[in-house]
Amino acid sequence: MTYKITLLPGDGIGPEITQVARAVLDHVASLSGFSIKFTECAFGGASIDQYGEPLTEKTLKACQSADAVFLGAVGGPKWDHAPERPEMGLLALRKALGVYANLRPAAVHPALADKSPLRPDLVAGTDVLIVRELTGGIYFGERERTEDKASDKCTYTRAEIERIARVAFEQARLRRGKLTSVDKANVLETSKLWRAVVTEMGQRDFPDIELDHMYVDAAAMHMLRHPASFDVMVTENMFGDILSDEASMLPGSIGLLGSASLGDQRPGLFEPIHGSAPDIAGQDKANPFGAIEAAAQLLESLDEIEAAKRVRAAVNAMHEAGEWTGDLGGSLTCSQAGVKLVERLESQAVAA
Repeated sequence: MTYKITLLPGDGIGPEITQVARAVLDHVASLSGFSIKFTECAFGGASIDQYGEPLTEKTLKACQSADAVFLGAVGGPKWDHAPERPEMGLLALRKALGVYANLRPAAVHPALADKSPLRPDLVAGTDVLIVRELTGGIYFGERERTEDKASDKCTYTRAEIERIARVAFEQARLRRGKLTSVDKANVLETSKLWRAVVTEMGQRDFPDIELDHMYVDAAAMHMLRHPASFDVMVTENMFGDILSDEASMLPGSIGLLGSASLGDQRPGLFEPIHGSAPDIAGQDKANPFGAIEAAAQLLESLDEIEAAKRVRAAVNAMHEAGEWTGDLGGSLTCSQAGVKLVERLESQAVAA
C-alpha cells in the first residue's frame, strides 16, 4: 500500500520540524509494510515570496488529491504588512478541505510533570482532548472596518454545531465517556443555540456519555486548577483556539503537541500546534515532538494504527530517558531528536 502525503513545510521552523516528521513517517512505514509518496509544496509566507499568494491553485490541488496533508507552520513578522497574510492561506485551506473538526490532545507524561508551569501534583494524570469547531464562527464571519468602527460577525448554524458535537461525543465514547461543552450562553446568542443543540444530541443520541456545560471563562480557570478532571472538551472556533493553546502549556512546552483537522472524508490536515518561531528558525533548536505527534495522528487517519503506536512508544521511551530538546531542559537539537527517535523505532522493531 502506498499513501500520498502532501507536505507544506511553510515558514520559520516549519521546514526543520517537517523534515523530522518526514523521516519518522518514512521509517515507520518501512517497518510496518507500507510506503509513502511525498509531494512538497510552498505554502504561507514561503508561497507569498515565491508566487505572491499564500495558497496557490496548484498547491490546493496537491492537497485535495492526497491521502493526508502535513503542515509545518505559517506566518512571521516578515509578512505582517503583506496584502494577504500567510494565515489567510491556512483558513482557506481548511475551508477547501472541509476539515471542520480540530482534535488537539494534551496529555502530561509522568516524566514531564515537573516541566509544567503548574505544580506536578496539579497536572498529574492530565489527558484532555479538545475538539474545536474549525470552519465557522467569528473567524469566518462578515467583517467590516472603518477608521472609527470595526465589527466581526459570529454565526453558527444548527448543522455546524451538530456535526462537531457528534465528533466530540464519539471521541468521548472512545475515551472515558465524559464530554464538557464550552460556551458563553449567558451572553451570546450563538452560544445559547450551541448549548441547546449539544444538550438535545446528548439526550437523544448519546445517553451513555456524561455531558456537562461550562462557560469559557470558568473552563479556562478550571483547566489551571484541576486539568485532570477533563476528558473531552468541545467548543466553537475562537474559544477552542484560546483554550487549546492554554492546554498546550500543561505538559511543559507548546512544542510537544500535535493536532488533527478532520472532515467527513480524507484528506485530513495535520500539524504541530506551535507557531513558526522565527526567532529560532534555521538554528536547529526547534522541538519536533509536536510534529511527531501530528505524524502519529496522520497515521491513525490512514488506519495505520500499529504504526502510530510505534511512533508514540518511541516518543515515550525518549521522555523516560530524558532525551529532550532545549525547551525541556535537554541537550538535543531538532535534527538530533529526529535521529534519536528513528533509532528508538529501529531498536523497538528488533526487540519485537
